[in-house]
Amino acid sequence: MRIYYNSKEAADSGAYGEKYERRNKMKHLRKQIAGYLLTLILIMAGIVFPGSGEKVLASGGSMTVHFLDVGQGLSILVQSEGQNLLYDGGPRSASSYVVSYLQEQNVSEIDYLISSHYDEDHVSGLIGCLNAFQVDNVIGADYIHDSSLYGSFMDAVAAHGLEVQHPAVGAEYTFGSGKFTILSPKEISKESNANSVAIKLKNGENSFIFTGDADFNCEADMVNSGLDLSCDVLSVGHHGSATSTSWDFLQATVPEFAVISCGVGNMYGHPHADTMEKLSDMGIQVYRSDEQGTIVASSDGSAITWSADPCNDYTSGDGETAAQSEGENGFTAEDNSGTDAAAASEKSEQIAAADDSQEEMVWISATGSKYHSIPDCGNMNPDKAYQEPVSQAESQGYEACKKCF
Repeated sequence: MRIYYNSKEAADSGAYGEKYERRNKMKHLRKQIAGYLLTLILIMAGIVFPGSGEKVLASGGSMTVHFLDVGQGLSILVQSEGQNLLYDGGPRSASSYVVSYLQEQNVSEIDYLISSHYDEDHVSGLIGCLNAFQVDNVIGADYIHDSSLYGSFMDAVAAHGLEVQHPAVGAEYTFGSGKFTILSPKEISKESNANSVAIKLKNGENSFIFTGDADFNCEADMVNSGLDLSCDVLSVGHHGSATSTSWDFLQATVPEFAVISCGVGNMYGHPHADTMEKLSDMGIQVYRSDEQGTIVASSDGSAITWSADPCNDYTSGDGETAAQSEGENGFTAEDNSGTDAAAASEKSEQIAAADDSQEEMVWISATGSKYHSIPDCGNMNPDKAYQEPVSQAESQGYEACKKCF
């Protein structure tokens, strides 16, 4: 049985933290000064950007998010304007791969190394990275994990002359062309997964959320924190386990894309059918490392481009299929808008011919296998939705959406 202890009082070193905070501030100040000097040079040179008669600054910035295929584990590399952030390092079996992948991306220095929590499938690869690269800041949860790996991780951090920082929820850090905000943990639990450090990464109008193995309770704390949780991309918690990705959390984050990191044929059956059904019901497009390998998302501050198309496979890791296997908003390989419109018109005529005034009416989307109480549940397209009696919907094989009913 593992026992977890709060180490805040024992490990908290105010002077030490102030030292590194001053160093980080000086580092960012130097970069800001360099940026101002460049701006001044451009203005003095009379550079005018297209589309305007005025001298303006170039806006936006590039940020690349690499969801590494580390098997049954998690590792995410983020690069922006010469800075690097590594969120988790995957299991021991993937440690060499993570180091070599970072080297291929020309990483020599890691500005922020974040350990969501200290389970083997998340922290092992970080030890290899601490031994291979210069690391400036280490962020992790404030608890002690009863394992030799935890000791090895702390030793590797100390070898850099660093201590693990334990920022409070709401703390913000500048990074590259954007920033990231700490979303959890609100408090330390005896359960390792519940201690996961979750972050929201923002670049212009684009945003990503990484939650490690955060469970329902941790997600509830995030929802109740008052922080803005909306995002474009969600790294699904705990490899798609049924202990994470609650309805409330999905409704607060409303991502367009979900990325699931899990191993092929893993012994846990990740991702679980309950989780995949929720993603399916909300029309969230899915990427999976067990099917697609390493996945890369590139943000320019206004749009996100991907290294591959979403697989949108809502089948669970143990082979079960969610009730809805495709998204609500036409996430199919072909554009069937004409066929959908004709089908919708035919069904509407059938409804008009029947006397259904006393029966509850429900909404049907152009694709999918659920009926809804509203025409815009999740990402379904309200322009293609139509109403019909609930009895007719059920006779056609539709089931109630668990989100809006």
